[in-house]
Amino acid sequence: MEFSRLRKFTALAGVASLALVAAGCSGGGDKAASADNPVTLTVTTFGTFGYEDLYAEYEKQNPGVTIEATNIDRGSNARTDAFTKLAAGSGLSDVTAIEEGWLGSIMEVSDQFVDLKEYGAEDIKGNWVDWKFKQGTDPNGRVIGYGTDIGPQALCFNGKLFEAAGLPSDREKVAELFGGKNATWDKYFELGRQYKAATGKAWYDQSGFVWNSMVNQMTEGYYTKDGKLNVEGNKEMRAKFDMLAAGTADGLSSNQTQFDWGNGKAFVDGSFAVHVCPAWMLGTIKGQLESAGGGAASGWDVADVFPGGASNWGGAFLSVPKSSKHPAEAAKLAAWLTAPEQQIKQSAAANNFPSTLEAQAKIVEAAKPNELFNNAPYGAIFESRAEGVIAQFKGPDDSVIQENVFGPALKMLDSGKGNADQAWNEAVKLLNDLVVNN
Repeated sequence: MEFSRLRKFTALAGVASLALVAAGCSGGGDKAASADNPVTLTVTTFGTFGYEDLYAEYEKQNPGVTIEATNIDRGSNARTDAFTKLAAGSGLSDVTAIEEGWLGSIMEVSDQFVDLKEYGAEDIKGNWVDWKFKQGTDPNGRVIGYGTDIGPQALCFNGKLFEAAGLPSDREKVAELFGGKNATWDKYFELGRQYKAATGKAWYDQSGFVWNSMVNQMTEGYYTKDGKLNVEGNKEMRAKFDMLAAGTADGLSSNQTQFDWGNGKAFVDGSFAVHVCPAWMLGTIKGQLESAGGGAASGWDVADVFPGGASNWGGAFLSVPKSSKHPAEAAKLAAWLTAPEQQIKQSAAANNFPSTLEAQAKIVEAAKPNELFNNAPYGAIFESRAEGVIAQFKGPDDSVIQENVFGPALKMLDSGKGNADQAWNEAVKLLNDLVVNN
């Protein structure tokens, strides 16, 4: 990632390039919206995007445009929704959000999406970190998605629980405790066993998120760079799995339900002390704390450290399907929502980290503390965590393997119903059933 460019990127470039899009190529031929020619644009997102106020702002700036927004609870359900509608040949929103984890599947049907180069994508490509723009470009060079956020990973921890276990609670000392720039998963599990011995409580919420983080750090994950499955016979992946299985067998997992946590209760009752935190996860935790009546006093913080080094988990794109009746207006909206000015506002609303250089620079320069996370310097931490990130190739069934192949296997470990060999074999069986032979 070219973060040396952060300080040099100017607002003028973003404003000028967005104007080009607004002036627009009307490759779709649809008439521009106006008070005399009203247009309704549908938008589908998932999870926490922070777009609610932006929709109203856009409508105010663009008389004649009405936005009808749908938000799906999580990315996996959004995937099901998107592919059901793609199979039916209709029903996708004018602007449809795509998650990084299933972008590989979308690339197999990328011809069903508008090439945003017809609407000025080349003029604004410099807004984004290079790898994010490339991710939204299909093998034929068609740009099918504008990047929203990225997910550089830091480590969330509960300072109150750390103090109770005799561990430091100052975020800089916590980073040193895990090894700083040399942090390893070995140290992560070693500290977990130390915490378990001191408190009798679990270290992490459940194995699934830890596993996903470990896999995302590999040079090649569930697929090789040339698109071949990369699970069976993968000694590096199996070694990581065994490491996680051993930690879980030692009682380090709280066996929580992903994206539920007892409606947030586990974040306030001391069920676990650490949590892997891609930038967007802070927004998720915020919602969970609010659901459970927690807040800043609950003790959560975020440290500039991550076991195994730099890693990206997640991030999204805004696309325009060819089925849209208003592709020019939809592309204009997608470009506006992902422009640096809006990414700054989205970051404030959703607690995520932008993918545009100018937005990143401004968030870092503003140095606004995150009150919910013990006034952590959010921008500086995630700018630091983003350094060295290399986008991992995601194959067509990457999200299926993550959730439906390894998900049940890891749940076996969390619930104590299987050992490492049994869980791995279950994952391989599911891989063959759901991916290889499907």
